[in-house]
Amino acid sequence: MRTRRGLCYPKVISKMCLDEEQLHSRTSTRTTTTKAVLVKKRGRNGRCLGERTSGRKKFKLLLPCLEQVADDCDYFDALPDDIVVSILCKLSSTATRPSDFTNVLITCKRLNGLGLHSMVLSKSSQAMLTVKARNWSESAHRFLKLCADAGNVEACYTLGMIRFYCLHNRGSGAALMAKAAISSHAPALYSLSVIQFNGSGGSKTDKDLRAGVALCARAAFLGHIDALRELGHCLQDGYGVKQNIAEGRRFLVQANARELAAVLSITPAALISRNFLIPLSNHRYGAVSGGCPLLSDFGCNVPAPEAHPASRFLTEWFAARDGSPGPGLRLCSHSGCGRPETRKHEFRRCSVCGAVNYCSRACQALDWKMRHKAECAPVERWLDEDGENEGNVNINGNVNGDVGVNGGGNEEHIDEVMVES
Repeated sequence: MRTRRGLCYPKVISKMCLDEEQLHSRTSTRTTTTKAVLVKKRGRNGRCLGERTSGRKKFKLLLPCLEQVADDCDYFDALPDDIVVSILCKLSSTATRPSDFTNVLITCKRLNGLGLHSMVLSKSSQAMLTVKARNWSESAHRFLKLCADAGNVEACYTLGMIRFYCLHNRGSGAALMAKAAISSHAPALYSLSVIQFNGSGGSKTDKDLRAGVALCARAAFLGHIDALRELGHCLQDGYGVKQNIAEGRRFLVQANARELAAVLSITPAALISRNFLIPLSNHRYGAVSGGCPLLSDFGCNVPAPEAHPASRFLTEWFAARDGSPGPGLRLCSHSGCGRPETRKHEFRRCSVCGAVNYCSRACQALDWKMRHKAECAPVERWLDEDGENEGNVNINGNVNGDVGVNGGGNEEHIDEVMVES
């Protein structure tokens, strides 16, 4: 048998097939004696009674030898490395949790060595690379680094987000996210656009709105829902790009359509069993908890989009630190984001109540219909932490730009305005 490259496989096990001379030397004496005894015993018709059972007896004589050979054989050690690596690649790409893969690595030294092969690590799935903040350690950091060095874009993005926001290694984190973005990784492109919009990791003058719009447009082209929504709001408000209200509404409609398609991809049995598609009696004004806030406009309570493992890690990381990323710094108020400020007053806050702040318009739109719409209370005047009046309003975040697929918006919704800190 040969590999695809034409290389011959090594012999499986030399002890599997005993040499004929060895078998003959082990059994010649016993078989000769047995045949001699059987020949003497004949029936009435002169036929030898031992002819029918001679084969069975011969097998019984060989059985101890074969059992000894089977005990000495190790079929796994004889399996070629390329087959084992192929199996491990399939396992790493379909693993639903990290333990599915780590349990294999601790089985034996050979699986541990081949499991860390660059081809295996490069195909690791998003679920296999999921790490919880409470389990973060140097070994977890080292494993993600190995996967990133092997070219795994999910590992590049996840480790980049952790380094940039949690470990305060801005340069290395941004470089890893850029590596994933070069490979057309939509979440990495969108995260880099948020960094450009906010000037994260630098000063307020480091904002590059045009670069943020360009990165957001690339992520939207790849179908990223938050990027579609962010780009739609940028076009509607003329933020970093020439204002085009009609085109902005088109992107917002597309974001809703993609969310609806994601929900419809779930099997009907799962939807019914989990009570997702339940008509709401007061869906137009009431806040929806536990469901997708945008699709609630259609009168259905459907599952909220699952946050990326990197976002969940950020949320858990700062929740374990009393929800504060540092003195005077704030987290994005959208529960599914987890991004912190890298400097004071980096994020924009609600100009109506001043109690919440967001890293992007997409997070603002999601949190508005999910939670903040029911909590926001107008305040005549509110001050920041330094006591300075926030009177410079230059961003009109029309949260209700997310319209139905027919393009009709809800005029009774209140437009929320965000201002820069």
